[in-house]
Amino acid sequence: MNRTVLISGASIAGPALAYWLGRHGFNPTVVELSPTLREGGQAVDFRGETQLTVLERMGLLPELRRIQTGGSPIRFIDEGGRTLLQLPAEFAGGEMEVPRGDLARVLHEHSAPYAEYVFGDSITSLDETSSGVRVVFRSGVSREFDLVIGADGLHSNVRRLAFGPEKNYVSHLGYYAATWQLSNDNHPGLEKGSVGYNVPGRLASIGADHRDSTRAGAFFVFAAPELSYDRHDPEQQKKLIVDAFSGLGWEVPRLLASLLQAPDLYFDSISRADVDTWSTGRTCLVGDAACGATLGGMGTGTALVAAYVLAGELARAKGDHRTAFSRYESRLRKYAKGCQAGGGRTGKFLAPSTGTGIRLRNTLLSRPLVLNGMLKLGERVSSTLALPDYAADSSRVSR
Repeated sequence: MNRTVLISGASIAGPALAYWLGRHGFNPTVVELSPTLREGGQAVDFRGETQLTVLERMGLLPELRRIQTGGSPIRFIDEGGRTLLQLPAEFAGGEMEVPRGDLARVLHEHSAPYAEYVFGDSITSLDETSSGVRVVFRSGVSREFDLVIGADGLHSNVRRLAFGPEKNYVSHLGYYAATWQLSNDNHPGLEKGSVGYNVPGRLASIGADHRDSTRAGAFFVFAAPELSYDRHDPEQQKKLIVDAFSGLGWEVPRLLASLLQAPDLYFDSISRADVDTWSTGRTCLVGDAACGATLGGMGTGTALVAAYVLAGELARAKGDHRTAFSRYESRLRKYAKGCQAGGGRTGKFLAPSTGTGIRLRNTLLSRPLVLNGMLKLGERVSSTLALPDYAADSSRVSR
């Protein structure tokens, strides 16, 4: 039953799901709007036994350990460069941190033998029939699949088509984030990790490249009400960033000058997705599309866990999507919501809205007891799900 599965999104959750579906005997197709795999982006981290177990069962741990960054220490400074707070590598990097682009490449390589990949295209309509879902693509091609999975992130196209407008499911959390590579590749004296400068409601930071110490990237966060802008217009987004940070000292003018020449800007709101039911008919959501947060919600690790569980439940139910979708959500929702909760604190932590808030953050996290407590909390939250061993299940779908 239901062996052909269309997956929208080739970033993290999509390739991971394609891998597991292929291993269980399904025939996945992955469609991705970008013409190639997306490179760059912030490093992503994995924490706790649950997430590391999924990586181990995928056979990815040895390769990811070879390319891991070793973590990214964070140093907050004042305008004159004096250190106000220093956080260790594991605070942001968890137990293992890897560049997002490298993780996407590894997942694609592992899933490619099991899946058909279609780049440079996207879904324009979904029409469920008695036997499947008729899908029309932007290219004009029409195909029918047994099931459709939205693994296309916080701004999910599948969720919009099958569930309704984004405004019904995505909540703005009061901040925006931007990152880009600097046009000037010479940054003498920049140590491993990142250096950040705060004023109330704003963070400007610069971080050394994990492999090439002569290169660096900028990361900015600022508080703002929900803004109206074109998500596909980088020049408009650059103006929003310049307007938010104009007049600040430290290295901000130089970083903004680099922004104007940057070809690879990432800009988005810090938001959270909340979907009451993760499936409708033959369509289901996975990863950030179902229960994500832009930053700080352990979205990457949760996406890999969700892909493992969804594929496993489809195999265990022998393709019966009604049973599998229900079991998948029942098993995963509490875990995903617990991980997602951290996203609501990220903007406030990185760019507190007042000077008092900045000083309080710096004071509290300078205390080892408080810092260690936060690290242990993150590990506990990410380790609360006991993973079934679907590969050992006697009801596994066979090719």
